[in-house]
Order: sequence, then C-alpha cells, then structure tokens
Amino acid sequence: MELQEAFKRAQEANLDLVEVAPHSRPPVCRIMDYGKHRYEESKKEQRARAKSKAAEMKEVRLGRTIKVDQHDIDIRVRKARKFLIAGHKVQITQGFRGREMQHRGHGREILNGVVEQLSDISKVETPPRQVGNRMHLILAPDKEKIQALLRAQAKEEARLAAEAEQVEADALAEKQAEEERSAVDVAGEQTTTDDSIKNIDDSPITPEEVKSEETIETPEKQADSVQ
Repeated sequence: MELQEAFKRAQEANLDLVEVAPHSRPPVCRIMDYGKHRYEESKKEQRARAKSKAAEMKEVRLGRTIKVDQHDIDIRVRKARKFLIAGHKVQITQGFRGREMQHRGHGREILNGVVEQLSDISKVETPPRQVGNRMHLILAPDKEKIQALLRAQAKEEARLAAEAEQVEADALAEKQAEEERSAVDVAGEQTTTDDSIKNIDDSPITPEEVKSEETIETPEKQADSVQ
C-alpha cells in the first residue's frame, strides 16, 4: 500500500499511522490509536517491574561469626520465612572471623540447620559455598508448599474462630438458662407466700376460738373486776 493511501485511511478512521517495523523492506506500519497503545505499553512495563521486584533477591545474614546464639538464628529464620512466603529468593549468609576459617564445617552445619527449618516452604537453589570469609546459599520459594501451608493456616484459623463462636454461644445460652431458673425460683417463692397469706385470711373462726377470745381478760379488765 502506498504511504499516501495509508495516511488517508488512518485519517478516515480518526486513528494514527504508526511505523512498527522500520528496518524491514518495505517498512511496516499499523493504523491504531497511538495514545491507547502507549498506555497499554506503560501498563505492561509496570507489571513487568512489579513482577521483577516481587522476585528480587533478599539477603539474611546470620552473623559475622559462627559464634551466634540460636535465638538470634531463629529471629533471622523468621525473617527469611516472611521473604519466602512473599515470593522472594533468599540468600542466607554466614560470616567467619579470624581462625574460624579453620572450622568451616561448623558454619556449613548452621546453614544446613536453616535449610531444615525452612524446608516446608522452600527449596535449595544454590547449595552452600565459600566466598572469601563468607559462606552462603540461596533458597527459592516452593509455591506448592507455600500454597498448601497457607491453606492449612486458613483452615486452622477458621476452626479456631468457629470454636470461639461456639464457646461464646454456649456461655450465652447458659447465662440465659440461669436467669430463667432464677426467675422461676423467685416466682415460686412469691406464689408460696401469697398462698400462705390467703390461707390465714380465709380460714373461718371456730366457736371455740371466739369463746377463748371472750374469756381472755387483759390486766386492765382484771383490775376493774377487783375494784
């Protein structure tokens, strides 16, 4: 197609004529919305940078000497675990100081211990190797193991939440039952008291009780009789 004809078609479609293969003979052009094309390309670049950043290497240093406390190692292992779950590769580095270079086997044991602790979510990409006064290895995240671990954690959290809800519901039901029992007891006591009062008020007075009341003299009456 002639260049003028291509320009004409682009204008009729209210689009742009973009050269996509300038080094070919003849050059290759495409009719497109160049602004939309640039936008899509920028989004692809952003996704590529994000993916590259997500897979970047992280380094966790166990210490400058092999005389490192196990508590400190555990802290660094937890840090490496977070990086691996986030999708990063992790380089574990163990330093040696002075004559410790003669005890490289101990440093290798420390690194192997770290590998063992992280074996549930990672795999060894580069085994331990010595570089100067440092020994390091590289761990890569194992996606299948990480997904399985996350599923198990979510399932356990759901189970604990359900148990907590059940305990709360049982406690509420027990409280309501206790309140109902208390209300029934109070009502029963009130009914008994009312019945007792009613029996006393409604009971008929016998002739003997009337005669007894008439014969009872108070001290004042007895004094009047004597006079």
